[in-house]
Amino acid sequence: MQSSEPGLVCLGVDPGLARLGYGLVRQSGMVVRALAYGCVETGPEMPFTQRLLCLYDALGEQVENRSPDFMCVERLFFGRNSTTAEYVWQARGVVMLLAAQRGLSVLEPKPSQVKMAVCGTGTADKTQIQRMIQRLLSLDAIPRPDDAADALAVALTGLAFYRHEQRIRRAACP
Repeated sequence: MQSSEPGLVCLGVDPGLARLGYGLVRQSGMVVRALAYGCVETGPEMPFTQRLLCLYDALGEQVENRSPDFMCVERLFFGRNSTTAEYVWQARGVVMLLAAQRGLSVLEPKPSQVKMAVCGTGTADKTQIQRMIQRLLSLDAIPRPDDAADALAVALTGLAFYRHEQRIRRAACP
């Protein structure tokens, strides 16, 4: 359930089959605040389709409880492991289906864009990103697990991208 607090809420997602990170962030003016974050984990002992259903249900619960205005899902980049990539792409498809069913627009930044938005450099390492997330969101500790911290970074990037797109639209339509 969404609170009456004003602002824009983004659901950031770090997709994965075994571990899917999520982070909900609200921006009200210049203040950003983490509403919820965590990680949905599915075990390899579960049938594949049940793992996808688990991801869908858990993320759907976050959408129902927090009513985000939009989603931001990190684009995927894979080197050599095509099996891992296949499973992650399928998990990502479930996330995109959920967004479409709930009428949520989706922004899709590249990993380097997330690093740039959060740390000011597209080559930031995981520790730099985690510390910056802690600082920007005034958290007592670095969010754990890593997937949750990554999802919060994606949500912050989504808010920055969304505001940038709004400014461009306003400038184009005087």
